[in-house]
Amino acid sequence: MATLADKPGQAAKALRLLILTAARSGEIRGMRWSEIDLAAKLWTVPASRMKAGKVHRVPLSDAALAVLAEVHTDAPRAADALIFPGTRGQPLSDMTLTAMLRGIGMKDAAGEIITAHGCRSSFRDWAAEIGQPADLAEAALAHAAGDKVTVAYLRSDMLGRRAALMVAWAAACFPSTAFPWNGSYRAATNL
Repeated sequence: MATLADKPGQAAKALRLLILTAARSGEIRGMRWSEIDLAAKLWTVPASRMKAGKVHRVPLSDAALAVLAEVHTDAPRAADALIFPGTRGQPLSDMTLTAMLRGIGMKDAAGEIITAHGCRSSFRDWAAEIGQPADLAEAALAHAAGDKVTVAYLRSDMLGRRAALMVAWAAACFPSTAFPWNGSYRAATNL
C-alpha cells in the first residue's frame, strides 16, 4: 500500500481501492460515482457487474473514502461517470492494473508477482488468520457461502459487521503507521 500510495495515476489509485474493498478488478474498473453514497459510506455495485448477478453492497472505510477523495480532487466527474476512466472514457483495462502490479514488483510467498485477484485472496487469508467467521469473510467477497440450504436461509449481507471488518482490514493494510493521510477524507476535499 505504501508503494502504491507513492505512485501517481489512476491505476495505482484503482489498485489501492481494490485492496481496501476486496473487490474484483472488473467491479473497480467499472465503478461509477452514482454507485457511491458518501453519507452512508457505501458503494452499491449493480447486479449487472457482479459475477453472481446480484447487487453487492460494499462498506467503505475511511481509507477507501480517502482514495475516492483523491480521485475526485484530481478530476471531479458527473454522477454517472466512471471513477477510473481509461482512454476515450472507457474503463481502465485489466492489463493496466496488471502492468502496475508488475511495475512495483511485489511478490507473494512463492516469489510470484502478485495479481489483482491475489489481493482478494490476501484479504480472505487475513480474515481467517484473525478468526473472523467464514460466512462474514465470504460475504465481504460477494461469495455465496455454504450449501444450498444455508444460502437460501442466510439472506442478510451482514453489512454492519462487514463495515467493521473493512475498517480492521484498512488498519491491517497500514500496520506500521496511522493512515497515510491527515484528518478525515472530507478534510482533504469537498466531496
